[in-house]
Amino acid sequence: MSKSSKPPKTDDGRMSLGDHLRELRNRLVKSVLAIVVCTIVAAFFKNELMHFLMKPLPECGPDGKPLAGVKHCAKVAVIGVTQPFNLTLKVCLLAGLVATVPIWLYQAWAFISPGLHRHEKRYSLTFLALGTPLFLGGVACGYLLMPTTIEVLSSFTPIGAEQILPVEDYLNIATRMLLVFGLAFEFPLLLVMLNMGGVLSGKRMLGWWRPMVMAITVFAAVATPSADPVSMLALASPIWVLYFVAVGFSLLNDRRRLRRNPDADLSDEEASHVDLTVEGVEGAEAVAASAPAVASPAPAASVPAARGEQVDDDIT
Repeated sequence: MSKSSKPPKTDDGRMSLGDHLRELRNRLVKSVLAIVVCTIVAAFFKNELMHFLMKPLPECGPDGKPLAGVKHCAKVAVIGVTQPFNLTLKVCLLAGLVATVPIWLYQAWAFISPGLHRHEKRYSLTFLALGTPLFLGGVACGYLLMPTTIEVLSSFTPIGAEQILPVEDYLNIATRMLLVFGLAFEFPLLLVMLNMGGVLSGKRMLGWWRPMVMAITVFAAVATPSADPVSMLALASPIWVLYFVAVGFSLLNDRRRLRRNPDADLSDEEASHVDLTVEGVEGAEAVAASAPAVASPAPAASVPAARGEQVDDDIT
C-alpha cells in the first residue's frame, strides 16, 4: 500500500472519522513547523524585537522622575539568571506566531474547505486576504493601546514609592494584549467560515445580536489588563462592527444558497419539498399501439354429412 500525506477519499469526496483526524494532525504539524522556523529566524533579531515591545513603556529620566508629558514611569529590571533566556524565547515565539499568520490561517481553511462546494472553495484567497489583515490590525490596535494600559496600571502606585517593573511581567502583559486583540479580530471571520460550511445560519446569528454584544463587552473587559473604559471600548467597538458585517454577509450567503437549493434552510425534522412534476425522458422511442387481436373462426364440423353416411350404412 502506498503512503500518501493526503487521506483517501471516496467517489463523492467524503472521508471517514479517522481520515479527518489524520488530516487535522497534518494541518497542525505544518502550522507548528512554520511557527518553529519563523521563531528560529526571529532569534537573530531579538534585540530589535525587544526594543519594539519595550517602546510603549514610559521610562523614567536620569533623575528617576517621569519625562515630559508622562505622569508615571517605571524602572525596568531583569530578575534572575534564566530570565533573559526565557524572555528571548517568548519574544521570538510571539514574532514567529505573528509572522506565520497566513500559513496557519490557510491550514485552518484547508481543513474545512473539503466540506464545501466547488464554487465556495473560490473564497480561499478572500479568506486569507481578510484573515491576515484582521489579525495584524488587532495586533496593531493592542500595540497602540499599550501606553494607555501601562499608564493606568502605574497610576495605582502609592505616592512616594518607586515602581520597579520586571521585564517578564511587562512582556506577559504585552503578549497577552497583542494575541488577544489579534485573535479577537478573527472572531467574525470564524463566524463566516461556519456559515460557509453550513453549520451556522445568518438568521440565527442575527437573533443572537444582543447576547453577542454583551459577551463581546464582557470579553473586552476581561481581556484588557488595565480594565479601563478606553481600552475596553477600543477592543469591543471593532468587534461589534465586524460581527454585524459577518451577519450581513451570512444573510446574503444564505439567500444565495436558498435560490440554488430551496431545502437548504430546513431543519432535520422538517420534510423537504418533493417535486412531483412529470418530465419527459430524453431518448425514449415511441411505441406504436398494436392492432387488437381478432379471433379466427373455427372450421365447421360436417356433422350432418357424418350422420347421413351412417344412415345409408344402416339401410344397406
